[in-house]
Amino acid sequence: MENILVAGANGTTGKKIVNLLNESQYFNPIAMVRKEEQQAYFKAKQIDTVLGDLEKDISHVFKGNVDKVLFAAGSGGKKVVEVDQEGAKRLVDESNKNNIKKFVMLSSMGAGQPENAEELKEYLKAKHNADEYLKSSGLNFSIVRPGSLTNDELTNKIELEEKLNKRGEISRNDVAQTLVSVLNDDVANNTTFEIIKGDTLIGEALNKVSAVSA
Repeated sequence: MENILVAGANGTTGKKIVNLLNESQYFNPIAMVRKEEQQAYFKAKQIDTVLGDLEKDISHVFKGNVDKVLFAAGSGGKKVVEVDQEGAKRLVDESNKNNIKKFVMLSSMGAGQPENAEELKEYLKAKHNADEYLKSSGLNFSIVRPGSLTNDELTNKIELEEKLNKRGEISRNDVAQTLVSVLNDDVANNTTFEIIKGDTLIGEALNKVSAVSA
């Protein structure tokens, strides 16, 4: 099984990702959290945890054997430069030093052209800078840009394009499922794409970008 370091594991989407990984036969999650009290939720499920603050040195979080990294952290708009941008860059740098096989970035629709955004401009600019940094890092990457997140049930279906050219929403459950699917070796390597709720099964939709990146 591959060890997957999940940054932002304590977030709403992060917890869904970690639980999916924990149920998987291929992946073992390592939940990276900022505070000791956040470890209890994961320890109760016998999930590996590691303490790490994206605003500080995080070289120690790779001390165990980490195969791939999934960045799902977010400052909630409070520290977009410190966490969403610089924290992501810090994790990219450490991933490079540790020869990580794949880095999956949870980004946001609109991060491609933040200058066109009517709202959340600073946030999208930070996400854009983090995405560009990852693209130029030399790491194998997948950048997933969902529309507005909802707490709806899992549908296991999405609409996926490199650029959708329209707005839309998607459930956190479907985003988590997509991110976990993207961790597989042969899926969406070195690609960036947008997703919203749709009618195509997640695996089928991902085949489209996987064929291109193969």
